[in-house]
Amino acid sequence: MMPNQNFNIVIIGQSGRLAYEAILFAASLRHFSPDFRGKLFVAEPQPGPRWDDDPRMPSDLKDALTALGAEILPFSSEHFGTSYPYGNKIEALKAMPDGEPFIFFDTDTIITGDISALPFDFDRPAASMKREGTWPVEELYWPGYTAIWKSLYDRFGLDFESSLDTSQPDEYWERYLYFNAGWFYGPDPVAFGERFTEYATSVRDNPPTELVIQPLDPWLDQIVLPLVIHSFGGSRPGPELNGLDGDITCHYRVLPLFYARENDAAITALETIAAPNKVKKLLKQYDPFKRMIYQGRGHKVRAMFDQNNLPRFEKSLRNKIKSAGFWMR
Repeated sequence: MMPNQNFNIVIIGQSGRLAYEAILFAASLRHFSPDFRGKLFVAEPQPGPRWDDDPRMPSDLKDALTALGAEILPFSSEHFGTSYPYGNKIEALKAMPDGEPFIFFDTDTIITGDISALPFDFDRPAASMKREGTWPVEELYWPGYTAIWKSLYDRFGLDFESSLDTSQPDEYWERYLYFNAGWFYGPDPVAFGERFTEYATSVRDNPPTELVIQPLDPWLDQIVLPLVIHSFGGSRPGPELNGLDGDITCHYRVLPLFYARENDAAITALETIAAPNKVKKLLKQYDPFKRMIYQGRGHKVRAMFDQNNLPRFEKSLRNKIKSAGFWMR
């Protein structure tokens, strides 16, 4: 498909950190992708038995999101909630406009370029390859990567062999279809969300025996996402989408990691969209944003690292930032 096509974007917004991240995302989309023609939906979980506390955003932040061009999209949490908040991204999809191409982004992302210029093929879903080999976890008595992943494909009647990257060696994690769930896209959010829900609840409630010693929390969404994408005829993204997790989007996770490892252009983009008074007034309500962006703590973190020679694993970054007393989220 060609660039400048219509598609919608959805992120999650709820009380606490995500509400402020949503402001940052919406401001970045408006600033760096003014030609975006679709709708930005900020999906908001509603109170119910699955939530211990009211998950809705404060009204002033919702008003600000609307002013930035976003549409608040309420949805109900039927299967997840406080026990597994990552399930928001699964259940929110079913509240989206039926049959309209979509991209989901984790809310801890900013847009740094023209997303409407990317040549998405929505009929071939894909997701972020910015990941580490976090799951399955190698255990003393585990059956191995192939047995674990094949059990999941077999559960849902999917062809396992066609999902493999045969350029990678057997029993090496990158051979198997595995994504970061920080972004993913497809042709129909309702159908995608229904299947995502079906697969996730099946694995959660009745995991295959090969998974008996494997942790499912917090990995459930990333365990199931490859299966959903494969079931819709999708796979790994091609090089034409390198701008995602590149020069068009930045999935920063938390601000200390943003300042520690992202490039100068991304830092400049963050501080540009956070500078206007209307945005600054809101973001300063959240202490980590106030300290990291506006009081200079972010640049203190940045000075601790050589961005051209970073530790290989994120855990090392986190530990060093925490030991310096600069960790916030």
